[in-house]
Amino acid sequence: MCNFKIKLNTFAFFLIISPVLLFGQHEKTDFPTDTSFSVWSATQKITKDFPIAIPVKAFDLKEIKSERNVVYYELGDRRLHTDLFYPNVSNKKIPAVILIHGGGWASGNKSHMVPMAQKLANAGFFAAAVEYRLSPEAIYPAGVKDIKSALVWLKQNATKFNVDTSRIAILGTSAGATLASLIGTTAANPLFKSHQKTEVNDRVHAIINIDGILDFTDPAESGKDTSPDKPSAGARWFGYTYAQKPELWIQASPLNYVNENTPPTLFINSSIPRFHAGREAFVEVLENNHQYYEIHTLPETPHPFWLFYPWFDKATGHVILFLNKIFTPS
Repeated sequence: MCNFKIKLNTFAFFLIISPVLLFGQHEKTDFPTDTSFSVWSATQKITKDFPIAIPVKAFDLKEIKSERNVVYYELGDRRLHTDLFYPNVSNKKIPAVILIHGGGWASGNKSHMVPMAQKLANAGFFAAAVEYRLSPEAIYPAGVKDIKSALVWLKQNATKFNVDTSRIAILGTSAGATLASLIGTTAANPLFKSHQKTEVNDRVHAIINIDGILDFTDPAESGKDTSPDKPSAGARWFGYTYAQKPELWIQASPLNYVNENTPPTLFINSSIPRFHAGREAFVEVLENNHQYYEIHTLPETPHPFWLFYPWFDKATGHVILFLNKIFTPS
């Protein structure tokens, strides 16, 4: 009995000190985070002016399947995850949407995109809400390369999930919309490669920009840094203010990459003009190249309208109608 206790205690000690050996590779969880942007904080900020706003919560939809926290890439002991949602039954290849959350490239998380991803899955799409590294952990262009890697991962696993790799859209909200637009306009651009060394291309076939800027050099963004003690979201992401290193702010502006190869684009905007920076010039290029686009501005809306009723249903409806138009064979 005595020997058994000794062995048991030794085993318990082993459990405590050696989780890596017992349960596989250690996953890094102590990276810097910024929790300033959340559904709760957004609610506190907007309810005075928009008392009708009701936060959207995740749905319990029996018609769809889900897989949470699937690892799409590993950078040493830092694993990058995605939440997947797709139709419960499908006997044909389906289009896919990658969803990117906002939060000033510094805060927020993929859970913010789950309700919309679920609704897209319920409408027949494969939807992936992705995690990416934010500025407290890794500055630009780390997050861009992370999401490019999620796109490549999805294409590499297309057969497993019955995804049609010729019909993939990228959708983002706020800062995530800027990223979605940058990724959608920089296919095969050597500045923004995925982490994987692969021949799989990083092209998408539709862009959905929900209230995200397209031009970092617009004074609404580049002119924010007036106090060294309070860096703007852009300065935190780039590691430099616009005055210190304007070439980075220019390089990361989707406006500088829109051309005749840009896929069909949907803009869903709030009623706040500063979040439309660069849109008119972007659309002008699309028009000059006869590229399809839509603009839907929701009147009297706060910036994070997609997180709240009554605007969530309107925004999601626009997304589904656009995707069905773009991805339905003529």
